[in-house]
Amino acid sequence: MIAYLFGAIVLLIGLLLLYVKTMLPSVGAPPDIKVTMSTENIERGKYLANHVLLCMDCHSTRDWTVFAGPPKPGTEGKGGEVFDQKMGFPGRYVAKNITPHNLGSWTDGEIFRAITTGVAKDGRALFPNMPYRNYGKLDKKDIEAVIAYIRSIPSINNEIEKSVSDFPMNFIINTIPQKAALTTIPDKSNTLEYGKYMITAASCIDCHTKQENGKFVGEILAGGFEFKFPDGSIVRSANLTPDDKSGIEGWSKETFISRFKQYTDSTYIPTKVKPGDLQTPMPWTMYAGMHTEDLAAIYEYLRSVKPVSNVIEKFTPTHP
Repeated sequence: MIAYLFGAIVLLIGLLLLYVKTMLPSVGAPPDIKVTMSTENIERGKYLANHVLLCMDCHSTRDWTVFAGPPKPGTEGKGGEVFDQKMGFPGRYVAKNITPHNLGSWTDGEIFRAITTGVAKDGRALFPNMPYRNYGKLDKKDIEAVIAYIRSIPSINNEIEKSVSDFPMNFIINTIPQKAALTTIPDKSNTLEYGKYMITAASCIDCHTKQENGKFVGEILAGGFEFKFPDGSIVRSANLTPDDKSGIEGWSKETFISRFKQYTDSTYIPTKVKPGDLQTPMPWTMYAGMHTEDLAAIYEYLRSVKPVSNVIEKFTPTHP
């Protein structure tokens, strides 16, 4: 009897894994769309891809010898950045080449589906280090603008290895993609709603909320998310809630904006970072290009969330 029961359980597990592996993800077919390759659309996409959604952050080659790892000029969109087990990922994930060399065979709808739902041209599930669950909550026009921009960038011949998930993520990953829940970008006069939209587009919550195994376990925007560097050092994200001691309660709007804009100032000199020194994955030099009014809206939204007392140990160096 026990043997039959055990066999039934094994069979059910096997059927479940077969379903997950062969029937998921299930987000529907790519939409039948054709983006407008207008100057206005491309410029909007350029702004979003480089300074808000930060497509060019992960899909270029970052110079980790410089503080904040700015993208190396001429590598925009070529892919190849690795996110692996040394950094705390459940597999080896490699950013794809998103220049026309690789995406030339993709339809606009296939690119749209990948960005907003996490499903590639061939139906494979993408790991959510690309925050497609956030992108799927944006305005359709903004996603189309990004597509127009990446269609316009120089083609770079750079073949990328396939990403591979460890067990059991190789099954779990198929359950993560979800259908997009697109919205309309709020009017800028509605500061809090517009700020929330920008927070979503920039994925601030993902990095500034503590997570374990891909799930939020800390208070939203209270910081503490750990970024592991290959050398063994750990950097933790800051508390962005309006707490008076551990958050941004003491920050004025001008202070908040200038914290970003200092990296676009003509006097800014990139700081070299030696192995073992404090480094950060926060792409300051890219967010620095965000429009002042967009940063101001983000600030106002952050001021509206619940203050959380959470003192962060910012940096843990490599242990000898």
